[in-house]
Amino acid sequence: MLVNTNDYKDALERIVDIVERARVRATQSANAELVRMYWNIGAELNAHAEWGNKYIDSLSRDIRTAFPQIKGFSARSLKYMAKFNREVGIELCSNCCTISWGHVMLLLDKTEPGERREWYVEQTIENGWSRAVLDHQIDLKLYERQVLSGKVSNFTRALPAPDSELAQQALKEPYIFNFITAKQGQQEHDIEEQMVTNVTNLLLELGTGFAFMGRQYHLMVGGEDFYIDLLFYNTKLRCYVVIELKNDKFKPEFTGQLSFYVAAVDGELAGEHDNPTIGLLLCKEKNDTVAEYSLKDVNAPIGVSEYRLGDVLPEEYIKYLPTPEDLQARI
Repeated sequence: MLVNTNDYKDALERIVDIVERARVRATQSANAELVRMYWNIGAELNAHAEWGNKYIDSLSRDIRTAFPQIKGFSARSLKYMAKFNREVGIELCSNCCTISWGHVMLLLDKTEPGERREWYVEQTIENGWSRAVLDHQIDLKLYERQVLSGKVSNFTRALPAPDSELAQQALKEPYIFNFITAKQGQQEHDIEEQMVTNVTNLLLELGTGFAFMGRQYHLMVGGEDFYIDLLFYNTKLRCYVVIELKNDKFKPEFTGQLSFYVAAVDGELAGEHDNPTIGLLLCKEKNDTVAEYSLKDVNAPIGVSEYRLGDVLPEEYIKYLPTPEDLQARI
């Protein structure tokens, strides 16, 4: 029968794909119209702001009477629409139309108008963050750690543009592994093990495009065995990323070992279409000046950052942290 032929199966697969893509476009279009409608309603509300809260309450009641089947017009929701219109210009509103109204309300609650809010909108669109992930990233001050913090690397010198800029943008200071609890006498391999056990949370903190390749990744070089702490491939940067973890303060000699691993991955694993391998050295603490001098004559592209574990975070982070169970439920 026709239904058993490969041609029929191929045709079915193509039709299913067409339907799926059309459904996605329809959902996106409906969401865009919804967010744009809320912005326009907000403009109308702000035009009569002097009428006060009773005006909002009356409108909420009468709109729900006119459209009993539609939710989202409580007095609280109308106030969000007014705030949306006041704080978000038409250009950013266009970007907001590609994220959900839930994302928009979260941004209105947790960010102020300006570059920081715009950055979170762009990152949400680019990375496809859920509302829960966006909430988590704001709470852990990702903008401050990824955009505003001073970063120590030699990417500008060791990588060609625009790869150097992309690598520098991806670097964080510090990295926060709040899903790992520090213990007395804990060694680097203990922290690595907890990272791998919680690999979903680890990848969320590392950022977009990271794919986990292995822990204590084995390389044979010149007949000798070597083991990389953590190896990743970043699909956005199109390169391998070697991570060395040091449960200690940064020391200049750390860069020599990492440089070797970066060169070995380039020689033994990377293909002709891969960009140069990047090294990331994570230390408990570092002196920026010492780290910068240590990288001055290093040819391998390396970034040096500190990391924080769950129970040794500064006060400004601790109060915002969800439990590991909360975070797992959000993703």
